[in-house]
Amino acid sequence: MRFVLYNIRYATGTGPAFHLPIPGAGYLRSNSRVLEQLTAYLKSLDPDLVGLIEVDTGSIRSGLVNQATQIANALGHYSMYQCKYGAASFNQFLPIVRKQGNAFLAAPRVEGERFHYFETGIKRLIIELELEDCAIFLVHLSLKFRHRHDQLRHLHELVKRATKPVIVAGDFNTFWGDHEIYLFMEASGLKSANRTGMPSYPSRNPRKELDFVLYSNGIEITYFDVPDVRFSDHRPLICDFQVRRPGA
Repeated sequence: MRFVLYNIRYATGTGPAFHLPIPGAGYLRSNSRVLEQLTAYLKSLDPDLVGLIEVDTGSIRSGLVNQATQIANALGHYSMYQCKYGAASFNQFLPIVRKQGNAFLAAPRVEGERFHYFETGIKRLIIELELEDCAIFLVHLSLKFRHRHDQLRHLHELVKRATKPVIVAGDFNTFWGDHEIYLFMEASGLKSANRTGMPSYPSRNPRKELDFVLYSNGIEITYFDVPDVRFSDHRPLICDFQVRRPGA
């Protein structure tokens, strides 16, 4: 099974123009050409599952286009998405921001889907996708160090309650290094599919490993790569895996 994780930055693109006329101005303007390029690239990978971080679900920035649905339709996938902020968050009332979410696109039969929320941080959404043989959690952790650690504790509780092999994937914002998640991985019994620590951010000259695919016992990684793809400020992660049957 092929899983692709990609922080697509709302298909706003990259480069110096992103910060004109003021720093971060690019977040206010999506680019249909970038979305087309992203979609074509993802389609070329023929993924079974796609985890999208920073996807616009239909704001004025994207021309009211739900990027998750549009990419899913092109892939022939089922899509599930949600705003990344908690239901009580003030961000739910702000134009553009309230349409900022994360999404799963899935080809195989989905057994169940759940939305969980962290108790701390601005970005609180956890999407749980249950497949026949495993469960996958998609997250975008806080930029604040203390909040990230509170969120990791919450994630640990979810992983421990899982009755199937687990994958935890997303943008962990580990600007202090991967040692930030060492204790979480040890306590949860998870390993990183990125065995050599290939960085994924920034895409033009990656220096930091912010994006992770972590997996539990019962899952075997057969291929992993962080290709030189620059449609976003993050590079995508490609992970092929299979679930080992009990007794196999």
